[in-house]
Amino acid sequence: VFVGVEAYEAAGGTMLHDLFQGDDGGWLEDLSLLDRLVTEKLQAEAETVAVEGWKWIEVALDLPYGYSHGLRSLSGDPAPMTDDEGAAHAKLLDEYRALEEEYAGQDEIPDEIDTRLGVLETEMEKIETRPLIFDAEEIGRAGAFVTLDRYGALAVYRGYVRPEDEPVDETAVQDGTDPAAAGQGDGRDFTDGHASAAHGGTVIMSGGQLIGADLPEDEDDGALKPLPERLVMELTAHRTLALREAIGRSPDVALTLLLLKLVTDTFRTSGASGSCLEASVRHVYMSAQAPDLKDSVVAKLVDERHAEWEADLPLGDDAALWDYLTVLDQGSRLALLAHCLSFGVNALHEKVNPYGAGISAGGLTRRMAHADLVARATGLDMVEAGWEPTVDTYLNRVPKARILEAVREAKGEGTAQLLDHLKKGEMASEAERLLKGSGWLPEVLRRNDLVALDDEGHAEGQGADVDAEVADSVSEADLPAFLTDDLPAQGASMLAAE
Repeated sequence: VFVGVEAYEAAGGTMLHDLFQGDDGGWLEDLSLLDRLVTEKLQAEAETVAVEGWKWIEVALDLPYGYSHGLRSLSGDPAPMTDDEGAAHAKLLDEYRALEEEYAGQDEIPDEIDTRLGVLETEMEKIETRPLIFDAEEIGRAGAFVTLDRYGALAVYRGYVRPEDEPVDETAVQDGTDPAAAGQGDGRDFTDGHASAAHGGTVIMSGGQLIGADLPEDEDDGALKPLPERLVMELTAHRTLALREAIGRSPDVALTLLLLKLVTDTFRTSGASGSCLEASVRHVYMSAQAPDLKDSVVAKLVDERHAEWEADLPLGDDAALWDYLTVLDQGSRLALLAHCLSFGVNALHEKVNPYGAGISAGGLTRRMAHADLVARATGLDMVEAGWEPTVDTYLNRVPKARILEAVREAKGEGTAQLLDHLKKGEMASEAERLLKGSGWLPEVLRRNDLVALDDEGHAEGQGADVDAEVADSVSEADLPAFLTDDLPAQGASMLAAE
């Protein structure tokens, strides 16, 4: 979408067309050429943005969720409309009001008029959405991100200042309290070997994206092995974000969580130091995350709630902010507390470091147990949070034995046996179709309190085994696609019965 098929073919790219497929557009065969064309066009767009005077520009095909973590966002002023823009907006508004007035007394508005009103609203919104004007001095220490949005259109996010680029008082440098001097940044290097200086000192970086290779076809003995650690980290990143959303809408639970932290600090003082009271939320960045995390349901909910609070809070003026918080009603204060506290939730699985740096094995165990308590208190359900087992998020990341285990738990032994002869890729695709809408979850995403044992010792609850009565039966919907695609409805039903 961003490059255009014409440009792809002009550069020597070929298209594959299949007469028996419904996609008339075909497929682009030379992916390396497409990647190169996208990268070159993004870098060209970055050159245009660099003329504005930014200190750095980071170019990435796909920015991760939390890409601006640790950076200060500049507050700009909307650019005023030009005379032509003002005249165009006034013309659109006059037509909009005239149509509204003409059809105000009618029960139903004709479809063509309703469509025209929608077009007018869109055109006016384009004019009303003004670019921001930033202070020239701030531009000199700030940067921008150049990327693509989910629809393939260019997206430029301007006005982010790194901690090391913040103006620092000389006394702070002398007494060692400068965060940048003390090495307390967020650990990201914006001037690595890919950087290139241009346009009066602007540094343009091409961040690229992490591409995980598919697991090789495994020919193991069928025994279950522990989930890959990287996959567990990505799954717990999903759970951490879902917990943040749940905490953000649960002020009472958030208050209990905060009290638990304060009580622990008060009565276990071996690690306490500093001022008379320190309570803070450290925004935890999820370094290991699946590509779909930023577009998930909970990510959108967290971002929308954050934007609503940010629009209301008088940020940048401590006195005004103090007055605002003082007159805020108790319900809103608790809701704001819950939202802020949610950004400190860390239910991530991390690598244990036996040499002292990082988290210990005991600390990781306590973290996960603590996360289970919070999940239970908030009523977290990862199925409702939008997570599903797909080829990319789970099935192609685990051995075949794990795929069969998932199908067996969700659909029964009979359905699982229909897949056990397939190759890894085919098995993963069929399992994704069979598991869709089943509510199955891998054990790392299940709530402990919802996984109980029945009288015969079978697991029940999220992602658990199906009832024993239907465990060996196979319905028509459970049949793999390759068995039913060419059969009439009656034949598929008979095959399911067999």
